[in-house]
Amino acid sequence: MERIGFIGLGIMGKPMVQNLLKAGYAVTVFNRSPSPISDLATQGATPATSPKQVAEQSDIVITCLPDSPDVESVVLGQDGVLSGARSGLLFIDMSTIAPATSKKIYTELQAHGIQALDAPVSGGDIGAQQGTLSIMVGGEKAAFDRALPILQAMGKNIVHIGAAGAGQVTKACNQIVVAMTVQAVAEALILAKKSGVDPAKVRDALLGGFAQSRVLEVHGQRILDGSFQPGFKLDLHRKDMNIVLQTGREVGVPLLGSSQVTVLMDALIAQGKGNLDNAAIALLYDLLSNA
Repeated sequence: MERIGFIGLGIMGKPMVQNLLKAGYAVTVFNRSPSPISDLATQGATPATSPKQVAEQSDIVITCLPDSPDVESVVLGQDGVLSGARSGLLFIDMSTIAPATSKKIYTELQAHGIQALDAPVSGGDIGAQQGTLSIMVGGEKAAFDRALPILQAMGKNIVHIGAAGAGQVTKACNQIVVAMTVQAVAEALILAKKSGVDPAKVRDALLGGFAQSRVLEVHGQRILDGSFQPGFKLDLHRKDMNIVLQTGREVGVPLLGSSQVTVLMDALIAQGKGNLDNAAIALLYDLLSNA
């Protein structure tokens, strides 16, 4: 069984490691803050002091980090993955970053005999905890086949999309649908509330019809409860929407709906609400409509 290294132990990364441990893998872990390293060490993970050390002790290295510069630094920077890697290592980035960055890292690692996959995920903290993530993968088919058993310990819907960067393009598409659906659910439930109709009953009715969605199910309940403890932080979704808009500009696609929902995110972040769940878009509708 291949040895796994995992870098980035946040809301998503930590439960993903726990599922790898449950599947019987030996996992070496590193994170900027030490607390999750200590927690996972008590569950059987091996602590490391740097990305370089993770690579030295692993056959496959996985990253799950906030943004493009973080991944580039961890992989290509001083004491990074590349400095500790040997030919034959497989690198899997499960962060959500710019497709152009994924392609750059892929090219750099290929030059050193290292395979690389971009494999961003969807499903939020619940999917990470339950091992039911949707995983969209870009890179060589042989690398995907090698990675598949590991990915199956963390996710259920695992699709090889195409060449390097294709996974990140797919994740950008995912974030468009999620963002605009969250906005739609917020609008619908606030409209019901302001009209004097029970929004909980409206949600129940919609869940049985063509408007049914995972966002309506999970985020709709969060909106009804007024509970915005983050499963996926608004400021991270805003970061993803920047990738969406950047990619749209690069390929010449006018993303009108994406631009609109991004402005709503900007307004909430300006109010200091970036650490809330992305369903907090409903708070802005509450404010604007005095609901």
